[in-house]
Amino acid sequence: MTGIHTSGEKHLMIVPGRAYPELADNIAAELGTQVLPTTAYDFANGEIYVRFGESVRGTDCFVIQSHTQPLNKWVMEQLIMVDALKRASAKRITVVAPCFPYARQDKKHQGREPISARLMFDLFKQAGADRIMAVDLHASQSQGFFDGPVDHLLAMPVLLEHVRTLVQDRPVAVVSPDAGRIRVAEKWANKLGSTGLAFVHKTRDTTRPNVAVANRVVGDVEGKVCVLVDDMIDTGGTIAEAVKVLRSCGALEVIVVATHALLSDPAVERLSTCGASHVVLTDTLPIPENKRFDNLTVLSIAPLLAKAIRAVFDDGSVTALFD
Repeated sequence: MTGIHTSGEKHLMIVPGRAYPELADNIAAELGTQVLPTTAYDFANGEIYVRFGESVRGTDCFVIQSHTQPLNKWVMEQLIMVDALKRASAKRITVVAPCFPYARQDKKHQGREPISARLMFDLFKQAGADRIMAVDLHASQSQGFFDGPVDHLLAMPVLLEHVRTLVQDRPVAVVSPDAGRIRVAEKWANKLGSTGLAFVHKTRDTTRPNVAVANRVVGDVEGKVCVLVDDMIDTGGTIAEAVKVLRSCGALEVIVVATHALLSDPAVERLSTCGASHVVLTDTLPIPENKRFDNLTVLSIAPLLAKAIRAVFDDGSVTALFD
């Protein structure tokens, strides 16, 4: 055989950001490895400095950052980390953003608005990312914003297993908090063998952030355990109102399920007092102890991310994880 061939093996690197280093550590543990030693700090004026403690030349790097508050700082840090890896000759760079930043700004509602989700994908591409990995994007079609592979992971398998233990053999209605997530609710209904599907009709003021009013329920929920499914919970206003409307319509019990726990104030107060029997979330974002309450369950997303990272590294199928 002609040409020059190397005898070296591929090398996988888990590169941790500072926003939520525990998640990177948990993913590395699932993979049986350790995170890349990294030095990162802020200058007095807020500039971010990053340097890696080992050579990354020719490696397959997965840069893990959870975009919690202060979100813009952690976006910038991840961009700088990608740039550093690119300049250090990493062979392939995958941005792992479990809760993708600005994901809900994926279209224009009014004139003179940005499409900020597209901007985020463009920034990562320009910094040097070859691939993006995210969990439960606000709209799956936003994968098309990135000029390259996007691994859109679903938290449903992680959440579903736990929810099954809560509903048991009782009649179930899967509920979408708005008309836009009906397709997601349908998938949940098929997996749970649900006897009902419903959505909460709501109105939203697009000129004001985090303002929505739940008006009525479309569908039959009376006498059923309602599984209310959403992708993210920010201030909790939409979900809390939806729970109250469902209870007023005769729901036997309401279980709130979501992937991304932004939990901005006053979300904890709303969720703990709205009447939901259980609130089930994943840890794509860190949930500190002061934001945890009695009926909250937090499930680890690390095993799912580790399996997806391994599949990408081995040139295997990520889709097969969800079949």
